[in-house]
Amino acid sequence: MIWIGVQRGRIPLSLFFDRDRWWLDLGLGAGAGLLLLGAWWAAERTFPLARELEGRLAGALGPITASEAVALALLSGFAEELFFRGAVQGTVGWAAATVLFGLLHSGPGKAFRLWTLFAIVAGALLGGIMAWRGNLLGPVVGHFLVNAVNLRRLAGRMEDSVRLTPGEARSEKES
Repeated sequence: MIWIGVQRGRIPLSLFFDRDRWWLDLGLGAGAGLLLLGAWWAAERTFPLARELEGRLAGALGPITASEAVALALLSGFAEELFFRGAVQGTVGWAAATVLFGLLHSGPGKAFRLWTLFAIVAGALLGGIMAWRGNLLGPVVGHFLVNAVNLRRLAGRMEDSVRLTPGEARSEKES
């Protein structure tokens, strides 16, 4: 917020939504979120590396409730979009903000390269909505949707692995 305030002098309400066409931004964000979820669903069913990444992320996340997943998704979706689309993209442009967003979604090992690639695609799409519409509602809604669904799904995956006996967990990993 400070970065944006220093850039613009004041932070206009129009940065967050368009009073006249908010419904369009809401729809674009929901559509972008569903598109990204569909792309990840396809990747997870096609690439073993995506399943490995999910396992590693689920292990790092640990157990969370549905309300915790929603709260975390809302907080991270808003904060990341405010920073990357509102501040960074407004300063250095769409391409640099997209690459930076992707690079900050990285980790050790080959599986995390897939997460970085997915984040670059997501950042490009959400940044494109911001560039086109000029406000954060669409990107925040899309980011929230992706995070809420995936956080809850990963937490469910963790809960399923905890319910398995050690022998079942081994055979599950082998399949």
